[in-house]
Amino acid sequence: MKRLAIILLLFLAGCATIDEFEAMKADLNQLKKDSFDIKKEDSETKSAFKTELSALKEKSAKEDSLNAIREGMASLRSEVSGISKDLQSLTGRFDENKYFIDKSLKDKSSEIDLLRAQITALETQVKELQAKLSAKKEPDTAAKEKPDAQREKKTETEEIKVPEAKTPESKNPVKMYEAAYTAFKNKKYKEAREKFEAFLKEFPKDKLAGNAQFWIAEAYYVEEDYAGAIVEYDALLKNYPKSQKAPGALLKQGYSFIEMGDKKAARGILEQLKGKYPKSKEAALAKKKLEEMNKKGKK
Repeated sequence: MKRLAIILLLFLAGCATIDEFEAMKADLNQLKKDSFDIKKEDSETKSAFKTELSALKEKSAKEDSLNAIREGMASLRSEVSGISKDLQSLTGRFDENKYFIDKSLKDKSSEIDLLRAQITALETQVKELQAKLSAKKEPDTAAKEKPDAQREKKTETEEIKVPEAKTPESKNPVKMYEAAYTAFKNKKYKEAREKFEAFLKEFPKDKLAGNAQFWIAEAYYVEEDYAGAIVEYDALLKNYPKSQKAPGALLKQGYSFIEMGDKKAARGILEQLKGKYPKSKEAALAKKKLEEMNKKGKK
């Protein structure tokens, strides 16, 4: 009986052990499943993170590219703006050079006229000299008829009369103007001014007087004495308003004020030039200069 009880107890103990083992086994399987689920979830999380990180990197790369493009466009705009300014400056210089070339051609035309006038004057002088020579060649019959005795009566102390050289009653305006203009061309500006001033003092109403006044002003302008140039250009406009140099004087007076930094006065003079001589080349140059000043003023 005891033996049976012991066997029963052992059987019950064995049953209990088996149940615990099965429970433990089930728990272990559950842990494995949980671990697998955790690993799977972790793997999915890592994959999602990598995908998001890749997307962020791609987005960042795109933004960097866009920024680089924006910087490139800004640089390109700056270069284009610089090229546009240079082009405007070159256009202005071209117009100014064209003006001075045209003016130079006009001056050459004036020189030709002066040369013609000088040739005419020389021809007149040659004719006068030829007439004098012809008169001297005529035989002095009265002197031939005098006996040698009369010649001996002359003492050694008697003065031999020599005909006095006739001096011109007034100076030649063409020569005076030409000498002054030659000094200007040779860049002797002070000497040129003095000679042109002497010309104006001697021939204030000569047809070349306006030109002479213009070159006095130009001599100051070339030496960058813009204040002196402005005064002399103004003298031309007041004293010789009908001179062909009047439009040029207004234009260069405007340029002089620009060089001195007085843009307000320059605008007024250039506008006056456009209104007074609308069809002149100087008026076209004044218009372009005003447009250039307006564009610079807006920036």
